[in-house]
Amino acid sequence: MIKRKEQFKEATDLTVSHEIRIRFNETDPLGIVWHGNYITYFEDGREAFGRQHGLTYLDIAKTGYTTPIVKSTCEHKLSLRYGDVVTIETTVVDTPAAKMIYRFKIIDDKGEVACTGETTQVFLDKEGNLMLTNPPFYEQWKRKVGLLK
Repeated sequence: MIKRKEQFKEATDLTVSHEIRIRFNETDPLGIVWHGNYITYFEDGREAFGRQHGLTYLDIAKTGYTTPIVKSTCEHKLSLRYGDVVTIETTVVDTPAAKMIYRFKIIDDKGEVACTGETTQVFLDKEGNLMLTNPPFYEQWKRKVGLLK
């Protein structure tokens, strides 16, 4: 039996890497990154992805849609500390469903994976109605980047 998640494929050609330095205010008293900040790092990666591929929140808002996050997962593998320079790799997942799925890897300066995660965003129209099909702007974007023929 095929698991539902296996039907979706990472579009690895669309992976964007974004480097950040861990700031003091993102750590606990021991100098270790507080766990809640990893979701913020995912957002940094998603924003970098959007800037590179023309899919920022502002680009989406201009079309009359919003894309709230409805699910996020985060798996911690290694601790990050104040001053570390890390790379956030963000990849979009190609799915036919009316949603955007992003997968994230946070890699430390030794090349080791410190954290992985995923977010799922849905489309709402101007009235706040959930879209059950991909909005036209997203279909156009998918064609532009080669996800749709």
